[in-house]
Amino acid sequence: MKNLLKSVFLIWILTSFQQSAFGQNVETDPQSKSAIKELGFMVGNWEGKGWMIGADRNRHEFNQTEQIQFKIDSTALLIEGQGIANNIVVHNALAIVTFAGEENHYDFNSFLQNGRKGAFKGEIKDQVFYWYPSESMRYIIQINETGQWYEIGEINTGDSWFKFFEMTLDKK
Repeated sequence: MKNLLKSVFLIWILTSFQQSAFGQNVETDPQSKSAIKELGFMVGNWEGKGWMIGADRNRHEFNQTEQIQFKIDSTALLIEGQGIANNIVVHNALAIVTFAGEENHYDFNSFLQNGRKGAFKGEIKDQVFYWYPSESMRYIIQINETGQWYEIGEINTGDSWFKFFEMTLDKK
């Protein structure tokens, strides 16, 4: 009898879970979908070259790939990037971009190979995507006049922005 009660209880729990899981509203938020679709210019597989100013204050060049795709019924953008210099991975990152409707901006959630991660604000202005790792730093992603991914990273020096990162990628 005790085992029968346990079985009945287990079945009740599982049935309740299924009903609540499948009873959820699964309609896509049209505002989120519309906002993420604005980033559609980034979708695709990209390859090219870039450079950045390292901690040693020297310019370091690398080869870069970016794989970008819509996810979750086009309410999220998945970005996977990898940079290689001298046959060594120097950059390996994953980002998930979603739209925070209540704040009216994008959430750029970044994950790096060294374990660092962060959630940063993003915005789009005239088909150009900006994301801000801090108040004094920004990355700007756009498609240039020849159809290439063009991205720069800048730091605010007080009076102006100093470019410390640049990459140009071709769509494959």
